[in-house]
Amino acid sequence: MENDNLTIREAQQLVDQWIKTIGVRYFSELTNMAILTEEVGELARVMARKYGDQSFKAGEKENLDEEMADILWVLICLANQTGVDLTNALRTSFEKKTNRDKDRHKNNPKLKDYGE
Repeated sequence: MENDNLTIREAQQLVDQWIKTIGVRYFSELTNMAILTEEVGELARVMARKYGDQSFKAGEKENLDEEMADILWVLICLANQTGVDLTNALRTSFEKKTNRDKDRHKNNPKLKDYGE
């Protein structure tokens, strides 16, 4: 995987290839949903320690990248298992959010001073 410009579609293909050659088979959709939940919890733990009020315990790592990649991996597995093309789904999500929120955030007084 030398190309730094990995598309979402390519990632879906690579995960599928890895599962079928190294991982033997996909876990069930329900098992992967539980694993996704677990991975999100692991990211939440790191976020709470890095950006929140908790401190890291001895031996814990500040591994945001690893935890986010684990989430992406399992999400891609679920997409592959359920026939979801994440590239098209993300495009549709952008369109939906743009149409729904094109003025909403600009007119939100709670966001006016943010980043200025």
